[in-house]
Amino acid sequence: MSESGIALIILAAAVLLFVWDRLPIAVIALLVPLALWATGVLDLGEAVAGFGDPTVLFIAALFVVSEALDSAGVTAAVGGFAMRLGGTSPSRLLTTVMLMVALLTALITPNGSVAALTPVIVVIAIRARRSPSELLMPAAFAGHAGSLLLLIGSPVTVVVADYVESSGAGHLGLFGIGPIGLVLTVATIGVVLLFGSRLVPHRTSDTVLRDLSSHGPLLADHYGLNDPGPALMRRESGVAEYVVPPRSRFIGDRVYPGMVTESGELVVVAMHHKGHPVDGPGRLASGDSLILQGSWRALNNAASDPDLMAVDDPEAVRRQAVPLGSGTKRALSVLLAMIVLLATGLVPAAVVGILAAIAMILLRVVTVEQAYSAISWTTIILVGGMMSLSAAMVSSGAAQLLAEGLVSLVGSAGPYALLAGLFLITAVLGQLISNMATALIVIPIGLSAAAQMHISAMPVLVAIAVFAAAALLTPVATPANLMVQEAAGYRFGDYWKLGLPLLLLYGLVGVFAVPLLWPF
Repeated sequence: MSESGIALIILAAAVLLFVWDRLPIAVIALLVPLALWATGVLDLGEAVAGFGDPTVLFIAALFVVSEALDSAGVTAAVGGFAMRLGGTSPSRLLTTVMLMVALLTALITPNGSVAALTPVIVVIAIRARRSPSELLMPAAFAGHAGSLLLLIGSPVTVVVADYVESSGAGHLGLFGIGPIGLVLTVATIGVVLLFGSRLVPHRTSDTVLRDLSSHGPLLADHYGLNDPGPALMRRESGVAEYVVPPRSRFIGDRVYPGMVTESGELVVVAMHHKGHPVDGPGRLASGDSLILQGSWRALNNAASDPDLMAVDDPEAVRRQAVPLGSGTKRALSVLLAMIVLLATGLVPAAVVGILAAIAMILLRVVTVEQAYSAISWTTIILVGGMMSLSAAMVSSGAAQLLAEGLVSLVGSAGPYALLAGLFLITAVLGQLISNMATALIVIPIGLSAAAQMHISAMPVLVAIAVFAAAALLTPVATPANLMVQEAAGYRFGDYWKLGLPLLLLYGLVGVFAVPLLWPF
């Protein structure tokens, strides 16, 4: 069998495995380069080259930058601003939430912004006496549109920009795709405002996300503290609530308010025994609760102690209750420097991203452990593994065969028909498998078709980025879609009602608006 035939079989098998959804995505992405090596389509170096690609390193660095902004309290501050700006008007509130997600997505990707802002949006909905389901799906879909506002808004746009450069089609700068993203963001908000009441389902979630933004006053009231609450939560220090579990080594220890713990880093502020306050010295028993005060680092260390149970994660409390924390200025300075370097193009994007991530660690905005945990390794493995399939599609001639079939199908209808064909392929695959994997499959087909039709690859690649962002019909299409499903209580079939008109909108923009900015 020819190498092109083998590559197409591996492509079909990968798509079927993604749709089957019984194997982890990362496992499938790792099986692809192994299969290409085992069948001789690629040598070992070519098969694993994607994992060392600068684009993969840039995407990993963006996850660290995203975590730093969240850790510094930037996302909490954005959420608080949205609460104040949204007011009580339903349309104003919806517009504010969608703009908030879209703009944050431009900096930290849809997955990062939706993950960071979902608890905030739930709180906004509850305070406005609305169901979170009315806001979360529009917010997630606004994130898809916002991913096209800046080049760094999505791993897909980063990969597309890399292919634009390597194909000699030109240069796609930081703000290059912004006009398309702006059109889609405004149009998405318009569609939701006009038809959202009929297209967005009203559901009730089984999962209750906690609002920790007023955690200080809540603890002060519950434990009868003289401190009004806000003063308990500061940039460098705060308070956290702990429970003594059974068989804890602390059972029987003598404790009293004002006592310094054995670590010397925390102070006992208050204590409850069997639900009643203890004003003087007392012996700890299983089930007793304590309020400890100290640095956030010390509170996090106490939460990791197996002999204490934190009622709420101190790190989660800090991020919600202390917006614009101690690392805010450093994080925003690094972000600004990164944006300037990306906009000027003086330094390769991967180098800029890596330097920004290193700076966030050296400036102590995030720890090395936080940086590791912030990286979505599934995404990294998916991009690196599927890049080998894209390379094999080109080197084996499989992409050429598919492109010839697509070109012969559209015949003399011209490049607009080509974009329409690529839209149909991307729209179908993008609802079933990762939009990142879809883009890496469709890109080589689009490049080969553009070469055969003797047109610029730029509008074709940008259109593919737009089409890939339209993964809106199912919860499994993107992690952002999946994140809001549980928080809002959505069902699998809820997404297509709002997603379908927006999908068609993305198709129209990609087919007709993109060539206006990047002619064939």
